[in-house]
Amino acid sequence: MTYCLGILLNDGLVMAADSRTNAGVDYISTFRKLNVFEKPGERVIALATAGNLATSQAVVSMLSERLGDPHGENGIMAADSMFAVAQIVGNTLRQVIGEHGEGVREEGGDPGSTFILGGQIDGRSPRLFLIYAAGNFIEATHETPFLQIGENKYGKPILDRTVSFDMSIDRAVKAALVSFDSTMRSNLSVGPPIDLITIQAGKQRVERHVVIEEDDPYFTALRQQYGAGIVSVFDGLPEPDISEWPKGPSC
Repeated sequence: MTYCLGILLNDGLVMAADSRTNAGVDYISTFRKLNVFEKPGERVIALATAGNLATSQAVVSMLSERLGDPHGENGIMAADSMFAVAQIVGNTLRQVIGEHGEGVREEGGDPGSTFILGGQIDGRSPRLFLIYAAGNFIEATHETPFLQIGENKYGKPILDRTVSFDMSIDRAVKAALVSFDSTMRSNLSVGPPIDLITIQAGKQRVERHVVIEEDDPYFTALRQQYGAGIVSVFDGLPEPDISEWPKGPSC
């Protein structure tokens, strides 16, 4: 399993993905799941992937081979909008699954993959999409500014409580890393290193790209303080007076 996250902000985008791939308890490998295509100043496109690794890698490879298609039909670096890029990625994903999906299913596997697509093209606003295995997609909005794929349930509560479209990029990075910590603590199939990028609106390039290891000083301090904070808040909550609750039906 994996965990990938994208946050849409007024100031730009934050995207992150873990690198752990689990094919059983005795086979855990590291593969990069966050890919960036950019022409600084003109466009930046980032793809985070979850699901069948062979499918995801095939889609990324096909997109890479088709860069700069002069007709814009298949080339993400020639598309005139991020919506068009989402259509290209969705069509490519559907093509790969159409070609190989039946064989994968015959072997008992699931050929499906999902993608988070984020980026900005010069003259347009940053946009963020979640692309499903069927090739269709949804888009993040000001009201729902983050998207997740993979093992998303453990990291969602902190995002629901902290993330907003108007927050700063640095604050969104903090929320993203706490979300990853919550996921890693509850699911061993998600693990470091974490690939994280920030894209500042209007610059059309990756502003920061960091690879966060297990022993990263900031990540370690964040995990410790957040964990201690949860325990402190929990300890400060009022104890229930069960004797005052109405009795339920007898068992």
